Amino acid sequence: MTPSAHLPRLALARPAQHPLSDTVRKAGWKPIPYAFTRLQPSTVPPPRPFSAIAAVLILSPSGAKVAASRLPVGMMCLVQGAGTSDALGREDLQVHLPSEARAEALWELLQERFPEGGDFILARGERSREYLEVVTKDTPWRIHAWVTHRESPRIPFPPLPKVEGVLAMSPLQAELLAPLAGSVQRFAWGEATAEAFARVGAPAHAYCEPKPSLLWAMLAQHLAAQENLKEESPC
Repeated sequence: MTPSAHLPRLALARPAQHPLSDTVRKAGWKPIPYAFTRLQPSTVPPPRPFSAIAAVLILSPSGAKVAASRLPVGMMCLVQGAGTSDALGREDLQVHLPSEARAEALWELLQERFPEGGDFILARGERSREYLEVVTKDTPWRIHAWVTHRESPRIPFPPLPKVEGVLAMSPLQAELLAPLAGSVQRFAWGEATAEAFARVGAPAHAYCEPKPSLLWAMLAQHLAAQENLKEESPC
């Protein structure tokens, strides 16, 4: 086994003991916590009374944290993934998860739970890709967006640690990391984040859908490919 000191280092905006940091370790990398953005909760009220909607849709843990204290007991919540469900931190809500942690799967769950449509509040970040708003346009499923938070750079902005790779968890993180990364390997959590890397002229070396098992596979496969290249290189 490779000694810990020789593991390639990967910067990500998660604490050392976070589950995603554990995933990075299991994939053969050393996670380096790098908190370079911050969450700014919105004070904007929900766009509809909770009594006038069928359910709340929540896309991310950040949105869940902001919305949690405002949701009435018994509210039905369709959340994008297990991390978002955990972030709600409430046992008095009706929480349902789709088969995959993707907006597309959340849309399928919405149709399954409410086949006749209805009114729904969508709790999302300022820079959400707005998939649900677009796909439900002119349908019986009426989405009322509630921008619960925005992500912004930390001030002063911390320098990038000495690492061999960076993992962007959002489009904003990709835009901020791109000019700093240089020759460092760039990884993206989600297609929208990969697209953000490409927009600023620094395409990601690899990306995965936002699921820990797929993150593990991406990092492990990339590391194995790098090791194979070293072995094949002439002395």
